[in-house]
Amino acid sequence: MAPVSEADPNRAPSPFSIPIFRAVWFASLASNFGGLIQSVGASWMMTSLSGSPQLVALVPAATTLPIMLLSLWAGAVADNLDRRLVMLSCQVAMLIVSATLALFAWWGMLTPWTLLSFTFLIGCATAINGPAWQAAVGDMVPRSSLPHAVSLNSMGFNLARSLGPGLGGIIVAAAGAAAAFLTNAVTYIGLVVVLLRWSPDRTPKLLPREKLGEAMRAGLRYVAMSPKIQLVLLRAGVFGFGASAVSAMMPLVARDLLGGGALTFGALSGAFGFGAVLGALSTRKLRERYSIETIVRCSSIAVAAGVALMGFSGLLLLTLAGLLLAGAGWVIALSTFNVSVQMSAPRWVVARAVALYQMVAFGGMAVGAWVFGHLAERYGVAEALYVASGVQVAAAAIGFVRPLMQAGDENLDLHFWREPETAVPIEPRSGPVVVTIEYRIPSGSVVPFLAAMSERRRIRRRDGAHGWSLLRDLGDPELWVERYHVSTWLDYVRHNSRRTVADQANADALMGLHSGSRPLVVHRMLERQTGSLPLGRFADPREMGDPLTDPTRSS
Repeated sequence: MAPVSEADPNRAPSPFSIPIFRAVWFASLASNFGGLIQSVGASWMMTSLSGSPQLVALVPAATTLPIMLLSLWAGAVADNLDRRLVMLSCQVAMLIVSATLALFAWWGMLTPWTLLSFTFLIGCATAINGPAWQAAVGDMVPRSSLPHAVSLNSMGFNLARSLGPGLGGIIVAAAGAAAAFLTNAVTYIGLVVVLLRWSPDRTPKLLPREKLGEAMRAGLRYVAMSPKIQLVLLRAGVFGFGASAVSAMMPLVARDLLGGGALTFGALSGAFGFGAVLGALSTRKLRERYSIETIVRCSSIAVAAGVALMGFSGLLLLTLAGLLLAGAGWVIALSTFNVSVQMSAPRWVVARAVALYQMVAFGGMAVGAWVFGHLAERYGVAEALYVASGVQVAAAAIGFVRPLMQAGDENLDLHFWREPETAVPIEPRSGPVVVTIEYRIPSGSVVPFLAAMSERRRIRRRDGAHGWSLLRDLGDPELWVERYHVSTWLDYVRHNSRRTVADQANADALMGLHSGSRPLVVHRMLERQTGSLPLGRFADPREMGDPLTDPTRSS
């Protein structure tokens, strides 16, 4: 298999050599320990509050459902606001909610739906924090170190997963769920302190901040016009749906299939986490040797085998082995999806792209947890696990029809673009703006020109253009006109400022096909409706911004 070309990890600096990444990583490790301890406490408390398998399965669903609901909004926030402040606010919110949950548990005031409500609130803060944290990694480390940094983050979470649940089981068994919730609240303090002390380098904002609604639409549009990212979302959604059975069914496996208690559940969670750590440690070498499609396909098969073994085995040791396998496949696949999305999106939209990935992946997990909980309640825990294993086999099979594409080959740094001067006075809100570009294409170059224009159409629409069309002059067959419009002059500036170095190859190809003696002629015109202003109001037609009397021409 061809090695991945995202980056040469042997030449990239270690993320741990960067002080802020190192500090945040260790603080996050402590916070992850707390989160896993709380997860054990919440899941096991639900088995005490209700015997319903569906309610037990809804505990992890209550954490992942907010990611599906809030991720896109959170991504727009992370791309437009100070990511450090977003992360800091979320950590403080989770600290407060966890401390309140501990008090409710201590006073005996928890009911199944109260517990789910608190878990949902923590999930909301996690959903808002996630895109900011994922995008902030790219602010902490150079691009060449990003794949390794993402793997280290996965390793940190799963290192906590390997030990945290066992510790959580001990805490729950010895002191009750309230102690687990309080422990989680305390672990947020370290990360809050680190974020308070971090002073990231801020790139000056040359353009006004986008409104959140517009930013969300821009993120959706970018992903919708990016085939690489679309394919990752498809595969991540199917994988997440099937993989959700692991965490959703784990308490029921401990209680019903193995006849154990909180310590057994902690051991199962620890085995899954330890397998995930082994998977995270292996991802760097796997990326050097295999394509991402091979990695994801094998990971899906590993999860399928592990989940089937969980349902088939009634022995603790065999179930632990299945969870080791499932944990390794889980983290390898998810970290590969994460890296692929981050390496396929430029910095201006990376948080929104990651947010959409999380929305699809964790939305699939939330839906899957509900579905498999329903199947377990109606047909049995083992049968639900067998269905989940089949879904993972299907996830691997999709790769034969829609294989993932390599990410990281393109230079996604923004291409330098200078705002043109205009003869007609113009404001950022002026619009609509209509742009036409004239090409002279010989008859022998029409086919490659149309192929290049198909890619140009995708780039234009991806970056915010509307109404794109390609025209051919009936009186001059060599004259072709590209036409599109944007809502305002500010949108036009944003549109061109989003062009990447990789996109320039398309522009160069079109320039190579242009045969005219003059450079390309670009008209930038304000669209105006007749009769919208009283006649005689303007003495000079230029003040009306009339594109017919004074089109802006540049080369």
